[in-house]
Amino acid sequence: MTATYRQPGVVLTDRRFTVPLDHDDPAGETIELYAREVVAGDKAQQNLPWLVYLQGGPGFGANRFVGRPAWLGRALKEFRVLLLDQRGTGHSTPANRQTLPLRGGPAEQAGYLTHFRADSIVRDCEAIRPRLTGGAPWTVLGQSFGGFCAVNYLSTAPEGLSAAVITGGLPSLDAHADDVYRAAFPRIERKVAAHYARYPQDIERARRIADHLLHHEVTLPNGYRLTVEAFQSLGILLGGGEGSHRLHFLLEEAFVRTPNGPALSDAFQEEVQGLLSYAGHPLYALVHEPIYGQDARPTNWSAERVRTEFPQFDAAKTLAGDGPLLFTGESVHPWMFETDPALRPLRETAELLAARTDWTPLYDSARLAANEVPVAAAVYHDDMYVDTAHSLETARSIRGLRTWVTDEFEHDGVRAGGPRVLDRLLALARDEA
Repeated sequence: MTATYRQPGVVLTDRRFTVPLDHDDPAGETIELYAREVVAGDKAQQNLPWLVYLQGGPGFGANRFVGRPAWLGRALKEFRVLLLDQRGTGHSTPANRQTLPLRGGPAEQAGYLTHFRADSIVRDCEAIRPRLTGGAPWTVLGQSFGGFCAVNYLSTAPEGLSAAVITGGLPSLDAHADDVYRAAFPRIERKVAAHYARYPQDIERARRIADHLLHHEVTLPNGYRLTVEAFQSLGILLGGGEGSHRLHFLLEEAFVRTPNGPALSDAFQEEVQGLLSYAGHPLYALVHEPIYGQDARPTNWSAERVRTEFPQFDAAKTLAGDGPLLFTGESVHPWMFETDPALRPLRETAELLAARTDWTPLYDSARLAANEVPVAAAVYHDDMYVDTAHSLETARSIRGLRTWVTDEFEHDGVRAGGPRVLDRLLALARDEA
């Protein structure tokens, strides 16, 4: 049953689909997918081509837009848009600490979550596409992890695509998670250095907060235990266009005077718990490293292991000297399943996923080398979340792919640049630019 309603300038339709949990077992268990169709109000009765949007993450539902902001306004000029909640997110059979126990114990939960990577998401798209388009191919817009899904789409079902547009989401075709994080930590260090160059007063502020956390146990109002490592992970903000400024404003209101001496302010704690909690997107933590699994090697808490190769990120060692504290970001660590109440019940499940050794390949290099689908990708110079060198290597491996390499935007360029970014990439894909 569908529901149709209006917002300013658009007509929205809620759509639900039943698909197999395991597409290799179509007669087996099923799950429900949710997607929101969006069409311009003055084009609602027109037979428009479709564009399916795949959100970044993993683990985030599609944007909940009001009206036609950001890139959506440009898309609605020519497309009927499908905002898909990828399986396990939003309204699509959500997977979290509340629902996963329905599967059974940690082993059953981990087995279930192996079906929540890019390959399954693409097969979901192919299952629902004929029901909406009558069999016609559609355009995919993939942001970040959504771009990883788009490259899988080009590898496994290019016949379903009329074009692919990728923003900040060209993955390495063969890198292990260790390779990804060895490239990531130096990028993060550069982002931190740029932040301190912009806001030098934050050097002392960050050191003071870290020192406080090393000597005090702090539990946030939602039950999150704020350790110094958790504080450092706020560096995830530095990958967004406004992230450095947001971090600065957060740090400047960290402390208040109390009868018992300086304490972390309620305002600081309230904002920090919203930034650090995985309650709204637990799949990000659970399958973040498995999205890189493609062979018999386990991911085995890759970011945690690789971090030890970069001792400059050790807060205790930093505070023993007079250097700046380094933030981290875009990495998942086992301690998160101890500090975050939304993840604590899933610790053993996460351990089993980290130890898994039967990951299947996600990309087909030979098929990509013979690609015939028009495709364009925005590659952001020194993107904190997706390695630029890996992205460009992949771009060279996909026949006909056209890149727009820019330092005008950070990883969230499709949001910040809105219509201009999508317009540029559609033109590139169509060889009109």
